[in-house]
Amino acid sequence: MELQLNVLKKNLEALLFATRKPLSIDELTNLLEAGKEDVEKGIYELTAEYAERGIKILEISGGFIMGTDSSCSEYVDRMFNIKIETTLSPQSMETLSIVAYKQPVTKAEIERIRGLYSDGTIATLLDRGLIEEKGRADSLGRPILYGTTEDFLKHFGLKDVSSLPEINESELSRGKVFEVALK
Repeated sequence: MELQLNVLKKNLEALLFATRKPLSIDELTNLLEAGKEDVEKGIYELTAEYAERGIKILEISGGFIMGTDSSCSEYVDRMFNIKIETTLSPQSMETLSIVAYKQPVTKAEIERIRGLYSDGTIATLLDRGLIEEKGRADSLGRPILYGTTEDFLKHFGLKDVSSLPEINESELSRGKVFEVALK
């Protein structure tokens, strides 16, 4: 039994290393033709084994993937000589925060909370892949509904949107979401 688990973990490790998108337990179960409990146990053990290493098993957006520990990012960036293009204007961060907490949300709702037109900031966030269209509202004119993407979760290192810091509704409705989200 222990030998089987070691083989399963070896194959899990290879899949998580090779994938470009997080793989769910169901996807891993199908790929490995293994039982769900065995895959979950393998993930749990691999996560523990990698806990103190530069590479981690990350749970993102309902799936698993291997990635570097955030404490090593300075050195990884140096190796690739990457210019970090993660800066967002305060207006974009404010809009992104509103979308994250209120999703699915229309442009009109975003503008009501911000008190400003948001065409440009929404376009920027769409271009960067941090938000996406999630459908249409049932209200008059059927406005577009916006929500966050898997790239948003990856960028901010979140398992899912329930991992966002808690804020109360009065802060959100007063447009204070930006300040609260940055705490």
